[in-house]
Amino acid sequence: MQFRILILIGYLCYPKDTTILLDIIKMLTDTINRPPNKEACAASINAIKDALYALNGKWKLLIIVALVDGAKRFKEIQRDLQTITPKVLSKELKELELNGFVERKVFNTTPVTVTYELTPYSASLGSIMNELRLWGIQHRKHIVETSKAQ
Repeated sequence: MQFRILILIGYLCYPKDTTILLDIIKMLTDTINRPPNKEACAASINAIKDALYALNGKWKLLIIVALVDGAKRFKEIQRDLQTITPKVLSKELKELELNGFVERKVFNTTPVTVTYELTPYSASLGSIMNELRLWGIQHRKHIVETSKAQ
């Protein structure tokens, strides 16, 4: 069943070029038929740990979404996110800056103007965020349907 779902996802998400679909099916078949490899498993766990470390918390991805339209000042970001406190927003922006997703720009004006904008590197999160969005829609439907059934 899981194999069929993966093939369906490959079919729906990728262009209808048969060579790509055949490659996806071969890759999935090889993955399913191959015994687990401890080194590959450890490498996967480490890679996921790194990703979660860079994006942990409930605000980081939402801050990135808030900055998709362009540079914003601190208060604009806070207004967009509504319930985030200034202390938490400041901490999250610093961490996003350290990980290379956000750039802080200080302008020599009176009063000093500070803006935050996405770096080109943050575009690497595009497909992840889209998949997370799609999963969120699906998950919400699942929860609503489950609660109605009870």
